Amino acid sequence: MTQSAAPTGGPVAPPDSLTPQSGGPPTKAGSVDEAEGHGHAKASFWTLFLGSVGVVYGDIGTSPLYAFREALAPGRADGVLTGEEVLGTVSLLLWALVLIVTIKYVILLLQMDNKGEGGILSLMALARKALGGSHIVFMLGLFGAALFYGDAIITPAISVLSAVEGLKLVTPALEHYVLPITIAIILPLFLVQSRGTARMATFFGPIMLVWFSVLMLAALPHIARTPQVLWALNPWHAVHYLLGHGTGALVALGAVFLAVTGAEALFADLGHFGRRPIQTAWIALVGPALAINYLGQAALVLAEPGTTDPFFQLVPEWGLLPMVLLATAATVIASQAVITGAFSLSRQAVQLGLLPRLEIRHTSESHSGQIYLPQINTLLMLGVVILVVLFRSSSALASAYGIAVTGTMLITAGLAFLVLWRVWKWSPLAAGAVMVPFIAVELLFLASNLLKVFEGGYMPLLLAGGLVLLMWTWVRGVTILFNKTRKTDVPLTELVAMLEKSPPHHVRGTAVFLTSDPETAPAALLHNLKHNKVLHEKNVVLTVKTIDLPRLNDADRVRIEPMGPHFWKVVMKFGYMESPNIPKGLALLRKQGFKFDIMATSFFLSRRSIRPAAQSGMPLWQDRVFITLARNANDATDFFQIPTGRVVEVGTQVTV
Repeated sequence: MTQSAAPTGGPVAPPDSLTPQSGGPPTKAGSVDEAEGHGHAKASFWTLFLGSVGVVYGDIGTSPLYAFREALAPGRADGVLTGEEVLGTVSLLLWALVLIVTIKYVILLLQMDNKGEGGILSLMALARKALGGSHIVFMLGLFGAALFYGDAIITPAISVLSAVEGLKLVTPALEHYVLPITIAIILPLFLVQSRGTARMATFFGPIMLVWFSVLMLAALPHIARTPQVLWALNPWHAVHYLLGHGTGALVALGAVFLAVTGAEALFADLGHFGRRPIQTAWIALVGPALAINYLGQAALVLAEPGTTDPFFQLVPEWGLLPMVLLATAATVIASQAVITGAFSLSRQAVQLGLLPRLEIRHTSESHSGQIYLPQINTLLMLGVVILVVLFRSSSALASAYGIAVTGTMLITAGLAFLVLWRVWKWSPLAAGAVMVPFIAVELLFLASNLLKVFEGGYMPLLLAGGLVLLMWTWVRGVTILFNKTRKTDVPLTELVAMLEKSPPHHVRGTAVFLTSDPETAPAALLHNLKHNKVLHEKNVVLTVKTIDLPRLNDADRVRIEPMGPHFWKVVMKFGYMESPNIPKGLALLRKQGFKFDIMATSFFLSRRSIRPAAQSGMPLWQDRVFITLARNANDATDFFQIPTGRVVEVGTQVTV
């Protein structure tokens, strides 16, 4: 993946950016828990365990608030809720947790790290590298990433709403205040993101530890009073419910899927906490707590079929308000986790050339993964508030929730099949035998969620479709622009030869010219020669590339190639999880014998002004979308962390 050095307003990747640039063979699961630079080695196992409880499992940990209640709705539709329907529903929930979360994600997918990083874009990069740059895999990853943004908007809305709705049980008089209280919680959540998550994160683990403990303690008395609920552990009840309830069972499946919606976070946060802490947290605490709570809710409904909100009614009346407050804190944490995931995904998308440069602020000196993207934060905040106002209840939002996550999970399963086959070198039959059952189950979940398209499921589909269109417009526009400008470019070797034969006046110091194409002369170099008629003693033509690896060792970061007494060609590489820092990268050249003084170095950038062309490879509306994206791209000086006092910008006008 090539990240162009074009400055503000310019494109960020040439067409071959869709082809992995990294060298070296694909590898099987890396030593994720011992990976350097990820912070794993410095933190103790139990610190990472507690952190994963607080961050990784925030989303899935709040599912009991609404999942069982919504899954019972089809059984209540005829006015009679039978014991078999209750057992069948909770059995479906339990076995969804076992098959999707435990086996697929915790046991299998956590082994498929890309040099210590997880998530759908990491998996896409791993699969594409093995396939030599497949465009189909690229599009799959792009659509999966777009669906994740849908999840990132719906999760805070449904989680906080479902917690605040517990106030209606405290006193019905508070029902009219549910919406304003929800918005009053959501707005500050987004407004404090710029301060970073480090301080808040220290409280996440203990609070979620209390949350999962309370989930179990509230449920155990009900299980003890109605022990026949344990029959739900037999998967036959789940199968019998599916076979005997027709369309109603399919509708119930859509709600059952709400119980596993946070599973993608397991994989996405792999690089932050490591495999073993995440696995241990699920097997020792989170999985049992969720299973016991669902069984407790089912036991309560078996004993009292008229129960309307089984989660909150697990606790006695005196514990209702504390439970609402604890649930609200847990849902805020769940929202924080998915917002952080959206920031991380956005940085990967920028680095992989799917989006224009966005402003990325680091909120921690010690943890590079703690970042804040103002533009993404604002868009997420607006999206969440609009959803809360439009849907007004967690039950209404439940219809919109499942489709985004099901689509992401299906794409993840397909990419995992490719990794098993092409990276781990399994036979296609063996890889299919492992992944096809998961794909079949998730297709069933997708079918059940598609029944809810007109009830609200259209929302994540519209959002994902719009994001895919934006990303594809950016990639196409960059490709067209690159091809157009290349026609008028001068080959760099020819220019260097001409300048050696007829040298202009030389001035002291070093000039660094950023370009996306190392084979052609940068526009800023040509303009400097044309207008200033001078050349620096040392001239570096620098290309910055983002490769299909999360991070890179300094030994592999910079490659320098002399082109003459005054010219050097430099290629600088960064992983897609890294923030490019050109001065630090150039400092590595000293070890390779290239001496320069950063205070006597000037950085020349081309500021491109883009206008729509009469004849373009895209429709006029798409041209305008691309130009708008380019104009709102972050300044190259900030993006590449170049000292502002050492930058010279040269303006050029191009059409697309």
